[in-house]
Amino acid sequence: MDSSPGYGSGSTHGWAALVDVGHLDHIRREAQVFAAGGTTHLILEVLAYAADEAGAVGATGQCLLTLHADGSVTVADNGRGTDTVHDPGGRPVRKPVMATRDLRFFDHPDAEQLPDGRPRRGMSVVAAPIRWLVHTNRRRDGAWMQRYERGIPVTDLVPIPDVEPEHTGTTVHFMPETAIRALFDTTAAGLRELTTAWPSLAPALGPDHRRQQAGLNPDHRGDERSCRGRCDHATPG
Repeated sequence: MDSSPGYGSGSTHGWAALVDVGHLDHIRREAQVFAAGGTTHLILEVLAYAADEAGAVGATGQCLLTLHADGSVTVADNGRGTDTVHDPGGRPVRKPVMATRDLRFFDHPDAEQLPDGRPRRGMSVVAAPIRWLVHTNRRRDGAWMQRYERGIPVTDLVPIPDVEPEHTGTTVHFMPETAIRALFDTTAAGLRELTTAWPSLAPALGPDHRRQQAGLNPDHRGDERSCRGRCDHATPG
């Protein structure tokens, strides 16, 4: 990731612009290519970041995956939380993984393949072609959530108070479009098999609420409801 004064540095995303509108438009126009594997592929794109984080810290990462009754998906890991810094004015700025290209993989001819055999392109291919996404990160120095619609942030970073410093991690809750969900039958059994490709990651699959019609996981629904309430932005149906 490119760096700019007062922001982070690294090698995965540029910080100079926190939203790349042209990049997101390109993904939406070519959604049939970037989301060809349906919801399953989008889940794998998110899990790949959790696996990266586990590898970076040299420990087996824990990850909870929940398939919700409304068709949305939550992926929650116990990593360090998405990198967040403060600008010269003291405002938090999070690494723009959702709204800019992953410089390692997007349009790279040698990009790694995900367990479904399709190329890895980064988190922006999850955020751009879907209805909405809520990204929550919990770090030792703070926690924040932000809502995106079709890849564009529609709220500021909303602080989450009273977070215990030892409970770090990243949660991504997203709602694919109906057309994307119809491309591929996403099942708990299929996901269990695919995720064995990451030895550094120990994912756990929560109840498949689509099958049980038992409603949303209350913890993850609470995250989204909190963001919606604090940001005064309703969830689309």
